[in-house]
Amino acid sequence: MLQEIAALGFEYAELSHGIRVSLVPGILAAVDAGEIRISTLHNFCPLPMGVTHAAPNIYQFTSEDARERENALKQTFKTLDFAVRVKARLVVLHMGSLTAMKPKAFLGLFGPEDFTDTMLDLIAAKQNETPKFYQLLAGVFEQHDLHKPAPMERTAAALKEIATRAAELGLQLGVENREALEEVPLDNDMAEFLAGFPSATVRYWHDTGHAQIKEHLGFLQHTTHLGALADRLGGLHIHDVEFPGKDHREPGTGTVDFAALKPFVKPEHIKVFEFSPGMTVEALKRGVAHVKRVWGQ
Repeated sequence: MLQEIAALGFEYAELSHGIRVSLVPGILAAVDAGEIRISTLHNFCPLPMGVTHAAPNIYQFTSEDARERENALKQTFKTLDFAVRVKARLVVLHMGSLTAMKPKAFLGLFGPEDFTDTMLDLIAAKQNETPKFYQLLAGVFEQHDLHKPAPMERTAAALKEIATRAAELGLQLGVENREALEEVPLDNDMAEFLAGFPSATVRYWHDTGHAQIKEHLGFLQHTTHLGALADRLGGLHIHDVEFPGKDHREPGTGTVDFAALKPFVKPEHIKVFEFSPGMTVEALKRGVAHVKRVWGQ
């Protein structure tokens, strides 16, 4: 796996939340042999024992269940230790979700019990200026206000412990913006949330696809959002979006305006291309070349 990434011309790789424990010996061999360097890990990495599929939200810091929160911390600390072992600089984190947030009042009208997918389906069907869409939009804000306080207290308490451990290990943390409307921190709350933690350790991690999907949903303006958080930016997941919600696409073929984001991207920021497994080598190379043309080498 890592040899293939290196052969594509990448000096660094991110180890993401789909890394099974069985892959660790080969990863360590490649890293120790100098075949590739590791920029970042995405929590949880490696996966908990017995888990064989990508599962970044298998344990949530926001959970009402104390055992789940304990497991989330335990697995995160393992990720931090693994990051030190492979000489990574930063660990990307999902901070949890408002698990009680479901459009129950709208099930008969809208179908699937998920705000994000339901709204994207309406946009795809060109029904984003209908009473249905606006009713659902109002429901999102109502659910946010109703369910946010306690989960945010729990996730802030967890991040305080994680940040303390990360600082001791010389690691940075990247709190990632998310595409699902129930995941936290909510975009409007991100700056305030980050302000409660030391900037040397806790950074903002910007996912271009997630932010673009949120723009399509009407919850933010992508460029403005990144600009407001640029002083805390640690790095980016780079990919494009096929309107309205298909992400991990080839940069330059979708709706992300990479030129508009350029002023906020600095040489010290970590830049990770996060592409669909189904992307061809040719598309990958075109996408990387597109970003380099726009942002510079």
